[in-house]
Amino acid sequence: MTTFLSFYQTIGPALTLLVLFTFLLAGAVKGVIGLGLPTIAMGLLGLAMSPAQAAALLIVPSTVTNLWQLAIGGHLQALLKRLWPLLLMIFVGTLVGSRWLGMSSGAWAVHALGAALLAYAAVGLWLPPFSLKPRQEKWLGPLCGGVTGLVTAATGVFVIPAVPYLGALDLDRDERVQALGLSFTVSTVALAIGLAGQDALGGEALGASLLVLAPALLGMLFGQWLRQRISAQLFKRCFFIGMALLGAHLMING
Repeated sequence: MTTFLSFYQTIGPALTLLVLFTFLLAGAVKGVIGLGLPTIAMGLLGLAMSPAQAAALLIVPSTVTNLWQLAIGGHLQALLKRLWPLLLMIFVGTLVGSRWLGMSSGAWAVHALGAALLAYAAVGLWLPPFSLKPRQEKWLGPLCGGVTGLVTAATGVFVIPAVPYLGALDLDRDERVQALGLSFTVSTVALAIGLAGQDALGGEALGASLLVLAPALLGMLFGQWLRQRISAQLFKRCFFIGMALLGAHLMING
């Protein structure tokens, strides 16, 4: 039990409350729109701790909630057959990026995190809907996967450019939600391996990550309840505006 609590004993009660609130909020957002848990976790926790520490905390809740999302839909086999080049390059890109770039505790890492959040928000707010032709998937899928892996390794944010790419495929809503869960699961596993290779994911970090699973799941359940009662489009727009403000703050003051 000491291992599970030692991280929180070190950071103190104020930061502990920030961590718990962050994962409760991140889980709720994921429950409403199907994504956002690692993005919010990295963004808010990046205000108070290094990106490597924040990334280590999100490993367990991100893995469990993504597997939950992945298990719903019934399209897993077809998605694996179609998306394996993207998924393979996400995995390879993250591992290569972890060796090449790493996720340091320096100011540049916080600025990079802010830039990733700002880019994600800009895409979500202003990129017009578009569709890809099957022949474009053959080369764009691996390219987007590799870039997503490098961004993941440097910032802990694994939505750019994988999320816009998946949104451009001819997937129905259930397929898209399951595809996002699949992409995020691969990214989280690869990120965990990369962090372990940097000695940033030991027993203390895993214990701390396990303890934030409960607020993340509670938030996700609340978000799924809330999704039936609010406009998902309005909520998503507010989410992207919040990410843009947070990203700009990290870029300027990181």
